[in-house]
Amino acid sequence: MRPIVGATAALLLLVGCTTASGPPLTITSGPTTSEDGSTTDPSPSGPISPKPAGEFDLPPPSPGKESAAAVRTRLCVRPPVPQSSPAATEAAPPPTIVETEHEVEQVRGLDFEHPVAVDAVTHEQLVQGLNQSFDHSYPADMLGRRSRVWSTIGVIPPGTSLQDAYRKFLSGQVIGYYDPSTGQLVFIGTDNPSPVERFTLAHELTHADDDQHFDLARMNDLENACDDERLEAATGAVEGSAVYFSQQVVERFFSASDLAKLALGGDGGGLPAGVPRFVEQLEIWPYLQGPNFISGLRANGGLDEVNQALKDIPASTEQILHPDKFPNDKPIKVDVPDLGQGLGPGWKDLDVMDTGEEWLKELFELKLDGQQSATGADGWGGAQYRAWTDGTHVAVVLDTTWDTPADASQFLGAMQQWQSDRDDATVGPVKGDDKGVVALFASDAATLQQLEAALGR
Repeated sequence: MRPIVGATAALLLLVGCTTASGPPLTITSGPTTSEDGSTTDPSPSGPISPKPAGEFDLPPPSPGKESAAAVRTRLCVRPPVPQSSPAATEAAPPPTIVETEHEVEQVRGLDFEHPVAVDAVTHEQLVQGLNQSFDHSYPADMLGRRSRVWSTIGVIPPGTSLQDAYRKFLSGQVIGYYDPSTGQLVFIGTDNPSPVERFTLAHELTHADDDQHFDLARMNDLENACDDERLEAATGAVEGSAVYFSQQVVERFFSASDLAKLALGGDGGGLPAGVPRFVEQLEIWPYLQGPNFISGLRANGGLDEVNQALKDIPASTEQILHPDKFPNDKPIKVDVPDLGQGLGPGWKDLDVMDTGEEWLKELFELKLDGQQSATGADGWGGAQYRAWTDGTHVAVVLDTTWDTPADASQFLGAMQQWQSDRDDATVGPVKGDDKGVVALFASDAATLQQLEAALGR
């Protein structure tokens, strides 16, 4: 079971200095910098008009064991979950823990059903705890294959190890976690926590409170099924609740002196070094967009609607980004057909992944400006990539469907611009489907030609 980690140190301080009633949380950055350190000017803002593009004659989904869903299940192999025992609760928790629990109960509107096992540890001990489940949540073989696919798409540099990137991010930045499988709350601190540590404690206690009422261990089922998009959406709701209500604790119960110390930064440090930007942004977005989702639900329907979002987990990151689309705007199922035989002898499946609005938005933000990134991914209806390899080369099909033909056209134009400097990637509409767009990525130009031929272009 993957523990539900708290905010990174830098993000904790960012949200700690923004009250729950303040503006939406944002992270600003300077000029766009590529992974090799070069700086590029941002693209002009405004709508992107697509250039004429040849259509793809996309075959129907493959049946049975060759379907994308079946392949995803076959490739979803994880080491066993480490055995763990329920955490023991102290007979008399430290007064600060009890006080923070009461503060969380007041802002969350949910009483704890039983005491929480809280353990204040060193950073080294916290990392050791995370490592116990790391290989299950981030398996080397699965992420090794995905590393090849993501580098072929162009969202991480060639040669990047996603497992190493996740390990570096988690071991260097996480300052607390809650494990629903044991009920254990672990955070870096002492029995006399600083304001930063109290904020972390309130964050993790919110997870514990939510877990006791809504069974957050259900997220484990999504992880074990490699249902990445729904897991991302669930993370957005769960972390959104923890950030939003821990902010409320800060706003209602921290003294002026506490707020000053929080604003000074404490032990915050910076965002992770050496982690690809795409990975970093996917990891931190739940802490930024999730609170806005919770705030939007509460403004519309009060705590009952917030509770409903944790009871019936959002189906997509689109719903997190657009709270008005929760719960009725459901994703459209996409099932990329098997093109392995069309690519030639020796080609086999490498990876399958559902990609949501947030994933596509972060892809666009690597090269386009913020407005174009949001617009290019807006109107998402469903998306999935499927990748193949012959052992040396890699071919990837990203199949997308959109709410309207205009949304599809906007995505097409944004992807054309994103791919404009490449001879090993292309994009085009699906023949006979004015809401469908397919993007192709390959390890080289010759492989792209094979992939286009397999699609009848």
